[in-house]
Amino acid sequence: MKRILSLLALVAGGLVPQAEPLVFPVETATLKNGMKVLLHEDHSIPNVALYIFFKVGSRNERPGITGLSHFFEHMMFNGAKKYGPHMFDRAMENSGGSNNAYTSNDVTVYQDWFPSEMLELILDLEGDRIRDLNFDPKMVDSERGVVASERRTSVDNNNFGVLNEQFQAAAFIAHPYHWPVIGWMSDIQAWTLQDLKAHFSMGYAPNNAVMVVAGNVAASGFLKLAEKYIGSIPRRDPPPAVRTVEPEQMGERRIRVEKFAQTPIVMMGWHVPETANPDYYPLSILQVILLNGESSRLYRRLVDKDQLAISIDGGMSQSFDPMLFSITAQPREGIGPEKVEAALYEELDRVRKDLVDEKELQKAKNTLLAQFYRSMKTISGQANTLGSYEIFFGDYRKLLEAPDLFEKVSRDDLKRVAQKYFSEKNRTVATLIPAKEAK
Repeated sequence: MKRILSLLALVAGGLVPQAEPLVFPVETATLKNGMKVLLHEDHSIPNVALYIFFKVGSRNERPGITGLSHFFEHMMFNGAKKYGPHMFDRAMENSGGSNNAYTSNDVTVYQDWFPSEMLELILDLEGDRIRDLNFDPKMVDSERGVVASERRTSVDNNNFGVLNEQFQAAAFIAHPYHWPVIGWMSDIQAWTLQDLKAHFSMGYAPNNAVMVVAGNVAASGFLKLAEKYIGSIPRRDPPPAVRTVEPEQMGERRIRVEKFAQTPIVMMGWHVPETANPDYYPLSILQVILLNGESSRLYRRLVDKDQLAISIDGGMSQSFDPMLFSITAQPREGIGPEKVEAALYEELDRVRKDLVDEKELQKAKNTLLAQFYRSMKTISGQANTLGSYEIFFGDYRKLLEAPDLFEKVSRDDLKRVAQKYFSEKNRTVATLIPAKEAK
């Protein structure tokens, strides 16, 4: 850890670390049922972070059962054979631990943080719900109602949520990224018990998961307990491969949403490669230059200088398959969305036509390196970073190469990817027009 902290200090001070490789020891193992385990010992604090990455998300669904992966984010806390409803949370809280979970297009991730003396109990809890999740119809209906309510709040009654859903559906016409992670409301209301059991068996098998552990734990003792409580869970068939490839976009697509609102919203996106593609690194640097904070190009132009927008954000998320680099702007009152669009395109044309200033490039690299090393300061960050690299880059060891790969990105690389991806032909634009202004 001292090595990591010293590198963080260099980055924060405006210097980019050179030559010396990042040292981050990780023990790896595969349980007899196929679950991969990554473990990093960090005895600086008496706690443990345990993350389980299941390689199942909305891309593994189909029309009629959309939203099931997100449903299991909730359902996995509602009881199994040994530990009944709400006992997972109670057991953790009574021992000073906490937990959470999240779902994306590609993964469902369960997160546990706890004192190291709770290790055996946590593995028992995790093994119980992976092996024998309870599908009590009353609990299923209750959780179905919770998910439907969440959808109404985050999508149906949220202007950004409504627009984003339409935007995503327009940008992807063939690939499963077309439908929302939370699912279509008609599907949420119609899932059957058979649908749930089939999706759980397929996606939440131990051989379809990576367990990542960081903190005050010894590898040898941990692996014995992991085999005891999880290694005996039978393997199951993993999700079928997603074979659909999104066809190349052949022209700009536009979506107009008319809804009650105070001001318009503009969303635009361009298809970019999956996370494991080498272009991830220059695109990440462009994301910082364009969108990271009040010193970014788009904030300075649209919010500070021209005062066209009250907010602007965006970027790209980690993904198994080609995803979107998106930008969302909220125009100021009285400013038409077309003025915001025009200013955005002018700024994007600058990075397409001109080389980024060397100082600006170095600042972006420093920012990304500082974020990277900061994520490695905590056991939670270590677990999440290890798992993310293993899942999305194909090998956790590639995190050791990340600082060097960011540093190797040149001004020409930024111009090349901007020209390649930020074209009108590759663009989808969605605009929310306040209903009082809609014609």
